[in-house]
Amino acid sequence: MRAVVVREHGGSEVLRAADWPDPRPGRGELLVSVAAAGVNFVDIYRREGRPPYAGTVTAVGEGVTSFQPGDRVVWTDSPGSYAQQVVVAERGAVKVPAGVGLEQAAAVMLQGLTAHYLSHSTYPVAAGDVAVVHAAAGGVGLLLTQMVGLRGGVAVATTSTPAKAQLATEAGAQHVAGYDDFGAVVREITGGTGAAVVYDGVGQATFDNSLAALRPRGYMVLYGAASGPVPPFELQRLNTGGSLFVTRPTLGSYIASRGELLERAGDLFDWIQDGRLAVRIGGRYPLAEAATAQDDLAARRTTGKLLLIPD
Repeated sequence: MRAVVVREHGGSEVLRAADWPDPRPGRGELLVSVAAAGVNFVDIYRREGRPPYAGTVTAVGEGVTSFQPGDRVVWTDSPGSYAQQVVVAERGAVKVPAGVGLEQAAAVMLQGLTAHYLSHSTYPVAAGDVAVVHAAAGGVGLLLTQMVGLRGGVAVATTSTPAKAQLATEAGAQHVAGYDDFGAVVREITGGTGAAVVYDGVGQATFDNSLAALRPRGYMVLYGAASGPVPPFELQRLNTGGSLFVTRPTLGSYIASRGELLERAGDLFDWIQDGRLAVRIGGRYPLAEAATAQDDLAARRTTGKLLLIPD
């Protein structure tokens, strides 16, 4: 089979498409023919030394009871998913319902689960809550903006271009701002009180202004570091800011049980099928162009979800 192989850590140039031995499923594993592989920031972090996918089951290993060949499945992470075939643990695979396409499933799985736990668990948005969503035209941002709206919140979306602002508006953001003035927008619409929550996947570049935009007892939810990690800071700032909360969640803690994984994924698929959640695929790349896809993602030249399509 063809696969993207990384033999050393480094820049996107270390991603090379090559012939690779066909994998075989072991006990409790599925062999899946990959239909689409999502391109994620976590892939870049791993490549540097610091990903969602979908396909069709072609074989199952000993002891597998929940799946059979021909099942369409999606998963959040399995080493080697930038390939034509990959072995996936049964416990991490989710069946894709008939009303959802495999590309849709690959595009929504990781970012959709992330947006779900952020808006439903880390800080459950309540009706009327003002929520800042950074990078609102990105893969997580577009989904998270929609979920804030589904829960009755008021989304303040930050974007970097007019085109991205339009996408955020179409996703349901009531207010759109730039990264330099979102604090002023929040103060204006809240009468100076501040936002209930800031969902921040940007990191270093937005952290200070995000803290300043919160209301007393507001939540700073830092779920990524696209601009770089946040340096150490003085905890007393949380006191003087109004007893603020800062949390650094990760998806694994919110799908630790298979039941929770299936519940969150089930919500996503239900919302897609009934038209309440739109999934934007911002670009499709052949497997051999994995480096280009990661470079485009890192440079923020894209919107929505990027996919690798195996040859």
